[in-house]
Order: sequence, then structure tokens, then C-alpha cells
Amino acid sequence: MIRHIVLFKFKPGCDWNDPRALAAEHSSQQVGTRVPGLRSWTTGRNITDRDIAHDFVAIGVLDDETALKRYLTHPFHQESARRWREISDWVIADIHEPA
Repeated sequence: MIRHIVLFKFKPGCDWNDPRALAAEHSSQQVGTRVPGLRSWTTGRNITDRDIAHDFVAIGVLDDETALKRYLTHPFHQESARRWREISDWVIADIHEPA
């Protein structure tokens, strides 16, 4: 299995009061039901305000690298990523986990 982890940090001038941030959050929440192949999908706002903290996280679990590639290229995922690209920078980690 692969755990796909994405941490989003707003670009300067953007925060949760920005309608684009709310739209990106809503889109991310829907990925779990709109993109097939995800075993699980979790999203959420960070509750801490430390300087090194990111603002939002998305975590998905997929069967294998083939499923990860299908997820990454799915049109709904691409649209959700476009929304985040406009307002944030992000880091990712894709890690293998025992099944």
C-alpha cells in the first residue's frame, strides 16, 4: 500500500477568509468520493499556528504505484490541485506501507 500525504501552506495574502481557499478545501474533501481507487481519504485544517506549520493536509491510501498514477492523473484530482496551486505551495510524500 502507498500513503500519499500532501501538506499545503498558503501563499502570502491568502488565508481561510479567502473564497478560493474555501473552494480548494471543498474540492479536496470531495476527492475521496470522486476519484476511484482510494482506500481511504482524509483532509483537514491544521489547528496549530506555529511558523513551520502548514495550513491544510490531504492523506490518501492507495493499493500500489499504478493506483497512485491513476489518482494523480484523474481529472477531478487535477482540478483540485489547480485550485491549490493558485493559493498555496505544497510538499508531498508517498510512502510504502505494509498491506
